[in-house]
Amino acid sequence: MDRYNANWKMVELGWKTHVLGEGRYFDNATQAIETLRGETKAIDQDLPPFVIAKDGQPVGTINDGDSVVFFNFRGDRAIEITRAFEEESFNEFDRKRFPHVCYAGMLQYDGDLKLPNRFLVPPPAIKETSGEWLAETGVKQFACSETQKYESDVVPFEQRPWMKAAEITDAMIEALKSGKYQTLRCNFPNGDMVGHTGSFRAATMAIEAVDIGLARLLPVIDALGGVAIITADHGNADEMYEIDKKTGMPKVNKDGSFKAKTSHTLNKVPCILYDNVTGGKLGLKEGDWGLSNIAATTANLLGLEKHEAWDDSMLIIK
Repeated sequence: MDRYNANWKMVELGWKTHVLGEGRYFDNATQAIETLRGETKAIDQDLPPFVIAKDGQPVGTINDGDSVVFFNFRGDRAIEITRAFEEESFNEFDRKRFPHVCYAGMLQYDGDLKLPNRFLVPPPAIKETSGEWLAETGVKQFACSETQKYESDVVPFEQRPWMKAAEITDAMIEALKSGKYQTLRCNFPNGDMVGHTGSFRAATMAIEAVDIGLARLLPVIDALGGVAIITADHGNADEMYEIDKKTGMPKVNKDGSFKAKTSHTLNKVPCILYDNVTGGKLGLKEGDWGLSNIAATTANLLGLEKHEAWDDSMLIIK
């Protein structure tokens, strides 16, 4: 799978593997994964494609009359492969053959393009978001992140753990100094995306890149008389090894190395109110808060009451 028209060659490899049965043959998935891990040292998402075969023939190719259910919830990686299965005039790569299947997605991944035609669950209606409400209130906003889907999926994250942190910081500083906006937000995806690689050294470099960005941003916010909220939606790079629950120590691979953790963590996420301008008049309430409380907190910082549908603000004005 690929994201947002970045690398159709990747999608073509998936098509050749699943539909055409082209690729390196193995007797079973265990044999394939263990062999390819040993040969390439790659994490699972970077393993080369493989095909399960019996008596020299691929098992389970997708053919006319088959049913294909794509069970991703998110649409970012689903749209391209959906197009390959549904579009008669598809021309992003040579499919060689176009099996007529009953194709369905977990939900509709693109409401404008109506992709896919069949889906199991209607897409969720997301209403009363903070960005929409603030715009209706007349608050000018700036939002910035990187389209890591276009570049970083081509270059493995562990080879470029700084990603676009510098460019995001540049854009934020320029927007801050322009004076056009009352609230600005940015997302540094380094800790999440590089955390998934399981590479400890790459993860430390990723966090260092974000630290450098914050070290450049925060003095600009001070100079402009602003405050900042620093938080995250979940953990990842905070826990880079699988932990044995009995011993509390990292699990160990057969070769003596620590077993890498590549999934999100369930650890609590810090939330920092950065304020060097009010003389300590602002603070955050103690309690079991979450990401859903950020919208109301931001509104209060702007001098506004929150939308009635939102969860409570964490802000204290002393």
